[in-house]
Amino acid sequence: MYKSLNRAIIAIRKKREVENPFGFFMVDKLLKKEEFIGKIFDGAILMIGGFLGDGTPESLIDEIVKAGKKDLTVIANDTAFPGKGIGKLIRAGLVKKAIVSHIGTNPETQKQMIEGSMEVELVPQGTLAEKVRAGGFGLGGILTPTGLGTVVEDDKQRCEIDGKEYLIEPAIKADIALLKAKKADVLGNLTYNLTAQNFNPLMAFAAVTTIAEFEELVPKGGIAPNEVRTPHAVVDFLVRGDCK
Repeated sequence: MYKSLNRAIIAIRKKREVENPFGFFMVDKLLKKEEFIGKIFDGAILMIGGFLGDGTPESLIDEIVKAGKKDLTVIANDTAFPGKGIGKLIRAGLVKKAIVSHIGTNPETQKQMIEGSMEVELVPQGTLAEKVRAGGFGLGGILTPTGLGTVVEDDKQRCEIDGKEYLIEPAIKADIALLKAKKADVLGNLTYNLTAQNFNPLMAFAAVTTIAEFEELVPKGGIAPNEVRTPHAVVDFLVRGDCK
């Protein structure tokens, strides 16, 4: 049985190995946009990188809106602005639940929350980042004093360490992480532009499937090792963005 399974795995790997313009064989991670949308399903839990739209994969979001994928749960820092970034998903009515640190810049999110057409779970920003990190690194959760004595504490456990009380915040994970990289190499190593690093590197580890939109593709070695912010081992697919 195990020999048959190994042969099947080898066959799949060989099928995905392709010769590329840079002169060596690699596992093909490049997707066309029409192939990308096949990875997204109704009801998916998505982590989407960025901060107020900066560092958010706009092209991937456009494809999701175009395909009308619905009942999505979005985990992100915020819902950006109407018509920008995650705001496009909100405006299209595709988001069932948003787990974010604030919604103050998007009145459409506020409207849908008040109407009851979308659930919003507000999580303190630092806590959200650490919950994502915990999910990606195999931890069960984190301890934080943030939110003690507030509504954030509702339905959560407390613990005491060295005489100080903490909330136990469970780790958070997703089906798919959607990232925006400034540069990717053919293996899938990523680097980001300035503040676009917000949440993108953390989310890369915290999903079953990680898909990165990139602006520039370079050969192996085109990103110096000390500049790699997300290693190729956690990046499953790459999609070329619409560069302007």
